[in-house]
Amino acid sequence: MANSDFSNMLPRVLIVSRRTVRKKKFVDFVGEYHLDLIVRYGAVPVIVPRVSGVHMLLESFEPIHGVLLCEGEDIDPSLYDAELSGFSTEELEEIRKLHASDTAIDKEKDSIELRLAKLCLERDIPYLGICRGSQVLNVACGGTLYQDVEKEVSKKCSECQRVSHMSYEDYDGHRHVVRVVENTPLHHWFEDSLEDEKMEIMVNSFHHQGVKRLAKRFVPMAFAPDGLVEGFYDPDAYNPEEGKFIMGLQFHPERMRHPDSDDFDYPGCPSAYQEFVKAVIAHEKKLNCSAYVPKAPKLNQEQEMNRKIILRSFSIAKNMYILGHGMVSSKASELKVGAEFLETNMTLSLQQENRLKQIGATVRNESMYLERLMKKEERERIARIIMGKMSIEQLSDLMSLYRMMGQICSDVLEKKLQDLMKEDN
Repeated sequence: MANSDFSNMLPRVLIVSRRTVRKKKFVDFVGEYHLDLIVRYGAVPVIVPRVSGVHMLLESFEPIHGVLLCEGEDIDPSLYDAELSGFSTEELEEIRKLHASDTAIDKEKDSIELRLAKLCLERDIPYLGICRGSQVLNVACGGTLYQDVEKEVSKKCSECQRVSHMSYEDYDGHRHVVRVVENTPLHHWFEDSLEDEKMEIMVNSFHHQGVKRLAKRFVPMAFAPDGLVEGFYDPDAYNPEEGKFIMGLQFHPERMRHPDSDDFDYPGCPSAYQEFVKAVIAHEKKLNCSAYVPKAPKLNQEQEMNRKIILRSFSIAKNMYILGHGMVSSKASELKVGAEFLETNMTLSLQQENRLKQIGATVRNESMYLERLMKKEERERIARIIMGKMSIEQLSDLMSLYRMMGQICSDVLEKKLQDLMKEDN
């Protein structure tokens, strides 16, 4: 399709569906409130079906002008290296029974949404995460989650700080208070509804998990009385007029409406969608402009220094890989910098990650990686000391032994492979 054809299209916002069962068949759906607000402000929602293999076909949904991720099941804990929070078997079973519709992990949906989140972060595509979508964004950037807010947070709070973050009996009507942080987008949207000093609004939420460690790039916009982060954004990627928007809201502004009415609780409720679509439209215009060339981000002195330190770390690791040398003790701290960068930075593309692994730059679990290197070097050092004390005859016998063992291993391996082939036939 020619560029001129794209210029006549409304911008496209990808939304991943959620799966349920109807008449013994899987059905994919997206909440109508989300779709309605996207259309109302001038974009077209494009539903990405939650079906096997779609995470490998996301290029087929181009052009992507924005991504909105919303409700869904719990994210697979292994994706953010979560511990089991010290839960007993009985407590885990209790959580599963109480939140049966949410605790069934959907790995396909996880794959699709994490790939989309990383794509937005890599290409500066506007992203709005609501509820689970905010958790996906945090995990994609290296943050972690509470496995169960009530057991890990609320029960440790005083009575006046405890919060009910969901109600199965009153899905749309449930509300709890949040404190809005000053000078954030959320503050500007709800400014006319905030009482002096209190800085509080009542929000609708429906979740039993939440942000535990907020990824470094984000700034909180709201907190529940129990301390849970209810909204966050990236201030360096927020300028809707220029097509920049990266934000997560744990609560549901789209459902904060008067009973039996489409009127919102506060005038600021639809603002997140309005500003998000404004950024989507601006991003589309950038893509459609043939003269548009993305500008390299300007780094301050500290950022530039950190960039050089990380590059040096990768360079050292690459040389180790190419030359086959072990790690020099003086280089250990420098190598560790690159490893820590990858541990806390999950916004790298799969191609970048694979390349880094190929050059031996680092691994996610940097401490285990360095420990293995040190053990290998220590074994080599001890072996050289021992062999240095051996006579020529002893060394000759040792070489003969290893040759014989190598031949035996080769013969046994060949026999096992032949046996396997016979079984297959």
